[in-house]
Amino acid sequence: MLCLERIQLDDFTKFHFLSGLEFSGDGKYACFAVHKANLDQNGYDSNLWLYRAEEDRYFQLTALNNERSFTWLNDNEHIIFAGTRDAKDKERQNKGEEFTIFYRINIHGGEAVKYFEVPFTVAQVEQIDEENFLLVGLYHPDRPPLANADDAEKAKILKERSEERDFEVLEEIPYWQDNRGFISGIRNRIYLYNITSNSWEPLTDEKMSVSLAVLSKAKNQAAVIAQTISGKRELTNELYLLDLATKELRLLSAPENFRYYFADFLTDELLICVGNDGSEYGLNQNPRFYTVSTSDGAQKLLTPDLDLSIGSSVGSDCRYGHSRSLQVFNEHLYFVSTEGASSYLNKINADGEITKLTAAAGSVDGFAVHNQSILLTRLSANRLQEIYKLEKEQETQITHFNDWFTDSKMIVDPEPVSFQTAEGIQIDGWVLKPVNWDPNQKYPAILDIHGGPKTVYGEVYYHEMQYWANQGYFVMFCNPRGSDGRGNAFADIRGKYGTIDYDDLMKFTDTVLAQYPSIDPERLGVTGGSYGGFMTNWIIGHTDRFKAAASQRSISNWVSMGWTTDIGYYFVPDQIGTTPWEDPMKLWESSPLKYADRVTTPTLFIHSDQDYRCWLVEGLQMFNALKFHGVESRLCMFKGASHELSRSGKPKQRIRRLQEITEWFDRFLKQ
Repeated sequence: MLCLERIQLDDFTKFHFLSGLEFSGDGKYACFAVHKANLDQNGYDSNLWLYRAEEDRYFQLTALNNERSFTWLNDNEHIIFAGTRDAKDKERQNKGEEFTIFYRINIHGGEAVKYFEVPFTVAQVEQIDEENFLLVGLYHPDRPPLANADDAEKAKILKERSEERDFEVLEEIPYWQDNRGFISGIRNRIYLYNITSNSWEPLTDEKMSVSLAVLSKAKNQAAVIAQTISGKRELTNELYLLDLATKELRLLSAPENFRYYFADFLTDELLICVGNDGSEYGLNQNPRFYTVSTSDGAQKLLTPDLDLSIGSSVGSDCRYGHSRSLQVFNEHLYFVSTEGASSYLNKINADGEITKLTAAAGSVDGFAVHNQSILLTRLSANRLQEIYKLEKEQETQITHFNDWFTDSKMIVDPEPVSFQTAEGIQIDGWVLKPVNWDPNQKYPAILDIHGGPKTVYGEVYYHEMQYWANQGYFVMFCNPRGSDGRGNAFADIRGKYGTIDYDDLMKFTDTVLAQYPSIDPERLGVTGGSYGGFMTNWIIGHTDRFKAAASQRSISNWVSMGWTTDIGYYFVPDQIGTTPWEDPMKLWESSPLKYADRVTTPTLFIHSDQDYRCWLVEGLQMFNALKFHGVESRLCMFKGASHELSRSGKPKQRIRRLQEITEWFDRFLKQ
């Protein structure tokens, strides 16, 4: 009989994370990236793997040099990817020179070789024909490319740039962005690159920033989603059609106050788009599907009654890299949607007919489609990411990177717990029992609150929760009002932060305590990140039932959050419903900082000094307030980390973060 082992804090460093699944143009192969933590380098190793469909076999192709993306060439025999492999190129990069080098590799063997280089950072590359590529690259108005400079001139410019690192000039908002740093003035521009002449030509102007560029099937035009920025980046944008022969960028459709999330060609004459105007539910309103004529821009709403979230918002700390959630193939748009506590794959046609393609619970994290072949990257039940083949609504696992973990560890199955609110709304949640649970013993418990708030917890593997269950804790988690997967009305808590969501979390805790008498009500802890950090701050100011708290990347003051963070200037007016100049007292009444003088709960604060989503000042204010009022508290600041610390941060920092939280709870809940 197999003897299962307890889950260890650092087990996540041994996981394989999968992303970027993509079929070749002929459907014979699929390529994907595999990522794994490297503790020696305190980063992640990324490798390209190839799946041979006819043989149902997969194998490693090449190292990605810490890059996460790749592109198939039109010949279906080669893949290109960006990287910096040569020592001289790394030295150039360390000196501040900006460039992107693309390598090409044959899928049948051989080493990757340099293919071409451009003097700017490339975010997207698409091959048009043998000579030409469509690039989306970063444009710095104050940093001209160095490609034409001689060595002396290049050295002079790089020296000046090095000296400029001592200051920043800000001229617009947002001036920084989480995971990117300072972005004031920077744009994403479309370039036409010719590999024969090694020349590049910008096709969009200096003020326009492109968020998406998709080639037509004939590769003679591109659908472009972009916005012109002047002082303040708005939430709205426009849809354009780019003619690659004439290089004309034509405004195709621009409804007032509209936001496009996605566009692609169903045919060369018809686009399918995802977007909305936010008029009913604000910035978190679920998008709808539209078609847009490429000839006259006529827009048709396909799904007037659709109330469905697009993409997977099922939370987990076991992902790395980017995967697609929308793809057009054979005049259908395939898309991932979050419904309830799981995400699924669907398709929609030009008539607005939606077909659901998957039924299994869990999270479809990415997919690839070619003819009748569909591959999925998913989190399935308590299993880590693997790739599955979807055939006739049946899923067959084809990779086995993480089976060892599922087969050897004490993974706890989540047990569902639900209750009805006073308004008759069902709130769904789950409980993890401690490993080797004994009904005759009493145990501490941790309430874990998700971020967003428009995300969901589900029944997928969540490492921190499973680790705590292996350390002798009950773990409870739910989807209060404000969460995703239940439609616009359920997710809409604008102007209600800290009210109905707080009530749901407290009633859920009461329900769990009633159903699980093994939990010691005098040894409860609470934690959460982002919105979950806000709620943790709010909870400790409104009840003393929790004997310890860990507030992560939190919000404590809506005034400072609104006017220092990358999204605050539009998030706060939309979600809280006012600005400091309209109703400062409403912002203060809704801020956890106001209630800090009531706090008695020992609280740990986890924050990153480069978290521009919930800026460091949020954690510092609450920490200072608790110290001022004599409450036992501690702040652990992670240098160089972003808002994504717990999900894609440096491995050693992720270990220390989970160690800090666990030791804090052990100190106050196990003594």
